[in-house]
Amino acid sequence: MIAFLIILAEVCFWVFIVLGLVARYVFKKENLSIWLFASTPIIDLLLLVFTVLDLKNGEVATFIHGLAAVYIGVSIAFGKQMIKWADINFQYYFLKEDNRPAKLFGIERGKKEIKGFLKHLFAFIIGATILAGMNYFLRDYTNTVTLMTTLRIWLIILGIDFIISMNYFLFPTSTKKKNEPI
Repeated sequence: MIAFLIILAEVCFWVFIVLGLVARYVFKKENLSIWLFASTPIIDLLLLVFTVLDLKNGEVATFIHGLAAVYIGVSIAFGKQMIKWADINFQYYFLKEDNRPAKLFGIERGKKEIKGFLKHLFAFIIGATILAGMNYFLRDYTNTVTLMTTLRIWLIILGIDFIISMNYFLFPTSTKKKNEPI
C-alpha cells in the first residue's frame, strides 16, 4: 500500500509541476502556477500522514515505510531545484527558448557538486528527523527497527555522495573532454 502511495505521490508531484508550467506559459496564469507549485509540499504531508497511520494501525514497518521518509526529505530539499529544472526544460522543448545554464568545469563544477551534497545532507536530516519522529510516535522499536535500517543505508549513500562531490572539488577537470556533449 505504501509503495503505491509513494509512486502516486511522485506522479502527483510531477503532474502539479507540469500543470503549473502549462498554467504559467500556455495560459499566462502566473498566480495559478504559483499555487500549483506551492501545493507540492501538501503531497509530502499526505504521504507522511498515510505512512504513520499505516504503521499506527499495526502494519509492520518495512523498507518502503522508510522510503517514504527518504522521498519526503529529498522532495523538500531538492523540490525547488526540480521545479527550476522542469521550468528550464519546458521553456527549451516547448517554447524553444534556450535558458539552460552552461556546463560547468573546474572549481565551479566542484562548488556545484558540494552544494548538491549539502542539499543531500539537508534531505538526510529531514528524513532522519521524520524516521525518528515515527519511531517516537509509534513507541514500538521492535516494529520499527527497519526504519533505522533504511537510515543506515541512506547514510552509506550520503557518504558515497560526499566522496564523489569532494572528488570533483579536489580534482577538478579543467576543460571539456573531446566528443563530450554539452
